[in-house]
Amino acid sequence: MHLIIIFASITTAWFIRRNASISAECYQNFSSRWRQALFFFLFPPLLIFTTAIALLCMGTQGKMGMWQTGCLSYGFAIGSLVLFVVLLVRLTYQGWQSLRSVKVCTETKLGNQKVRLLDTAALFAGQIGFWKSELVISKGLLQSLSPAHLETVLAHEQGHYYYRDTFWFFWLGWIRECSSWLPNTDALWQELLILRELRADAYAASRVDNLLLAESLLLVVSFQTQSENNFSSCAEIFCAALGSSSEGTRLEQRIEALLNHQQQFTNAQPCSQYWHNFLLALLPLITVLFHQ
Repeated sequence: MHLIIIFASITTAWFIRRNASISAECYQNFSSRWRQALFFFLFPPLLIFTTAIALLCMGTQGKMGMWQTGCLSYGFAIGSLVLFVVLLVRLTYQGWQSLRSVKVCTETKLGNQKVRLLDTAALFAGQIGFWKSELVISKGLLQSLSPAHLETVLAHEQGHYYYRDTFWFFWLGWIRECSSWLPNTDALWQELLILRELRADAYAASRVDNLLLAESLLLVVSFQTQSENNFSSCAEIFCAALGSSSEGTRLEQRIEALLNHQQQFTNAQPCSQYWHNFLLALLPLITVLFHQ
């Protein structure tokens, strides 16, 4: 019976991810895009996770209805949870290494903000860390941008700090690692990344000139190369940088949104009723009640 539960859980997760609909809209319906991407990204792995928890609670002894339980399903639960923990530890260690590399950078102040100076000619600015992230700015950026453009970059990064993007995307990055075998994982991850940047852009655009911010974004992207970015390995999970998610159509989305000054992005948050949908992922736990 436990194998049937495992099969049903994996099949459901696969089907939901396989049929995930990723909106092609640029910015007209940001709130719907955010809720849709987050649900398709989180729900399938959460369903598998709660299934493993339920099997672990039921153990290897007993029956479910007329069927005898066994060790195979219990081994699946243990193996899955151990793998999830290993991936979490590995990701945490990588994040700690990134944060440690930031600590060696010189600390200074720009306006009212404390920043770490990265000794490179590359144009780089990003929040790096976990809950209390640190703002890292390259010397090349300070030398290349005017004070007005630099102010827009700081406002964008303040948006990342305000939404604690490095913290939340650390956990989303862990989910990504755990569910990399499911369909559309990378597509949904990229969708979440562009939505994160659109939200930070809108936060900044409500405080500084949106056209100057668009110019700053284009300047940073134009001179940005992967070899110059010392934090390229952590750019998606531990680092929320101005130039991230700025290739091809994603850059076009950000520029178009800034030119149209879409301030409503900053207020687009999933409502409490939306989070109730995730309670369905707890359904496997109900099977524990039928275990004898």
